[in-house]
Amino acid sequence: MLSVMGLLLLPMDSVACRGLLYALFILNFVLVCQLILLQPLVSASGGKSGNAAELFDKVSESIKVKHYTEALDDLNAAIEADPNLSEAYLFRASVLRQLCRYEQSEGSYKKFLELKPGHSTAEKELSQLLQAKSALETAQSLFGSGNFIKSLEYIDKVVLVFSPACIEAKLLKVKLLIADKEYENAIAESGFLLKEDENNLEALLLRGRAYYYLADHDVATRHYQKGLRLDPEHSELKKAYFGLKNLLKKTKSAEDNANKGKLRVAVEEFKTALAVDPDHLAHNVHLHLELCKVLVKLGRGKDALDSCNEALKINEELLEALVQRGEAKLLIEDWEGAVEDLKSAAQKSPQDMNIREAVMRAEKALKLSKRKDYYKILGISKTASAPEIKRAYKKLALQWHPDKNVENREEAEAKFREIAAAYEVLSDEDKRTRYDRGEDLEDMTSGGGGGFNPFGAGGFGGQQYHFTFEGGFPGGGFGGGFPGGGGYEFHF
Repeated sequence: MLSVMGLLLLPMDSVACRGLLYALFILNFVLVCQLILLQPLVSASGGKSGNAAELFDKVSESIKVKHYTEALDDLNAAIEADPNLSEAYLFRASVLRQLCRYEQSEGSYKKFLELKPGHSTAEKELSQLLQAKSALETAQSLFGSGNFIKSLEYIDKVVLVFSPACIEAKLLKVKLLIADKEYENAIAESGFLLKEDENNLEALLLRGRAYYYLADHDVATRHYQKGLRLDPEHSELKKAYFGLKNLLKKTKSAEDNANKGKLRVAVEEFKTALAVDPDHLAHNVHLHLELCKVLVKLGRGKDALDSCNEALKINEELLEALVQRGEAKLLIEDWEGAVEDLKSAAQKSPQDMNIREAVMRAEKALKLSKRKDYYKILGISKTASAPEIKRAYKKLALQWHPDKNVENREEAEAKFREIAAAYEVLSDEDKRTRYDRGEDLEDMTSGGGGGFNPFGAGGFGGQQYHFTFEGGFPGGGFGGGFPGGGGYEFHF
């Protein structure tokens, strides 16, 4: 400075003097700026321990608020300024470990240990790093093999303990929760990720998928759409979004056709919708139920039973599926099963009159199933005319007449009684009407509570019956004409 002042004292014109002063000002300004900019690095490189402490405090604050990039930038700058600043390596290794950037972290730990051999904290953290790295690899392998529960244990108990900021591990955890059908937890975990970074495409995809599997399709759609606005070409988001649209379209078409009475078309469309995503249980339970209802209307009892069973397999408390399964069992004549299902449904909803009426129908069907089917015995339809009933009776009475069935007389007598009882009821218009209504028939036959007995007093329940057939019977007519003749005569 004295030399400079000396120069100022030399005679010079005013212009030269002003130029010299200006140059000195610029020189001093540059020096001051360099000192200001280099101060943190000089401090960190061993200038003043207080400034190094300030740097590490700043890094710690950045880590607390999860500004890991800022923390790493500060540490990298300090290391660049002083490659022997050991504490910066330790800090950087710790941040990288938390982010599960294991290769870089391991390198920083080793560099620190070169500068500070035998440092217990660094050796312990390096061991934790290696455990976390191995656990993450194991968790990924277990996920790939379908062992979701064990994989989740490695993530929760090892990886996220030693690497709490590991986005890769957190995303894997959400995938594991979805795979294990823990959709509520998956939504919560992916929500934390989106709070840290609302534009995390993978988190948006996974959270949308969790809502999708809860059948909250509107919210799922919003997540997919947000992700596609950020990246219109994201393949997984596109697949999820258009897959959902396709499912909803097919479902609506099936429901519309069912409502319009196009039942056979609806059946095929419900099956197509079910094939879109067999794992979407929360939605498929609805599809199985609607398919069951349509099949019941079509009278396809066995198919309807299968569909209702699938719905109840997903949700055993689904009341409507229980009712429809009861109706399906009625169609396949599983009377006891129908009563059981419908009574169970009535207990769950005692005020539902429709279910109570269904129980009454099932109980009546069960009761009717336990009585003899006279139409079936005579081999005629329920709409058979009186002449058709008589012809069927004549044919069977001749076929099973005990005198004609000497070798199996006991069986023939039992069959003959059955045929006669059927004819007695169905040939009487009043008795037939009551029978068709499902009334008790104990007093309908001439045998009273014991049933109709064609072998009773009078030859046939107190009456004489004579069959007359054109051409007669081999062996010469009825009335003892059969071998071992029992003397039965039938007159009409």
